[in-house]
Amino acid sequence: MTNCLRNSFLKFLLVVIAIATCPHIVSADERLVVAGSPSLAAPLQGLAHAFEALHPGLKVQLHFASGLQLRQMIAAIQNRHGNGYFIGSGPIHIVAPGGEELITRLDMKQYILPESRTPYATASLVLVVPESLVEAPASFQTLAKDRRLRIAVADPTLTVLGQKTAAVLRGLAGPETWKGRLDIATDAQAVLDHLMHGQADAAILYGPDAVRESNRVRVAAVAPVELDQPITYSMAAERFCPNRALCKEFLDFSQSIEARSILKGLGYGVPGAPVPYAKQ
Repeated sequence: MTNCLRNSFLKFLLVVIAIATCPHIVSADERLVVAGSPSLAAPLQGLAHAFEALHPGLKVQLHFASGLQLRQMIAAIQNRHGNGYFIGSGPIHIVAPGGEELITRLDMKQYILPESRTPYATASLVLVVPESLVEAPASFQTLAKDRRLRIAVADPTLTVLGQKTAAVLRGLAGPETWKGRLDIATDAQAVLDHLMHGQADAAILYGPDAVRESNRVRVAAVAPVELDQPITYSMAAERFCPNRALCKEFLDFSQSIEARSILKGLGYGVPGAPVPYAKQ
């Protein structure tokens, strides 16, 4: 090979390597559409804004819908062989439902790209107390032992929060321990209201709910993992994602240090890592 050909080949090789290793270059007004659960609005908005900052000209468009609506929307797109549009606003790139059950069902129906499923956040149960409270129970075990403490909890017949809370309390102690001590509320917001109005000394919430109210409450303890497995949230590329390179880049970004810092600030944990408390 002559020197001229060798130099040309090396230049070509360098260009190929640069294209393969550089971030995706977006065109003006390009969009990345993420369809997710309303319960994940805060983390998805945080990730979207940070991703946009890394990609001038890109707009991350978030569309929130219930689990049933997401399934129907994606099924309609699949039935039209990937040419479908939702609400006239464009194809879906990323799916981020509110729980693992739905994304598992989407995977089983081949509605998402194989192996694109990416766990990116977790939510744990935490024990919270009013910010003004000086002495707080140091753990869930302490909460069980001190029978003077009244606890605001969500109704297990109405919410998943209530069901998981009830399971933790059963794991800690028998029903006699909690008799007359539980202040039952309809949902997370009502649990917080009961606590702040003095109907309870402590409350059990998800970490992100507690962080949103960090000006009024503080996290005193995290539920032991042997009693409560954190909820895991995953996202994946929709099967007919129109720009697979961009989809992959967003999924990879959700695993980055910057993304994890954003999620931690919102009270979420990282799959496989310790919960980001005790005290925020």
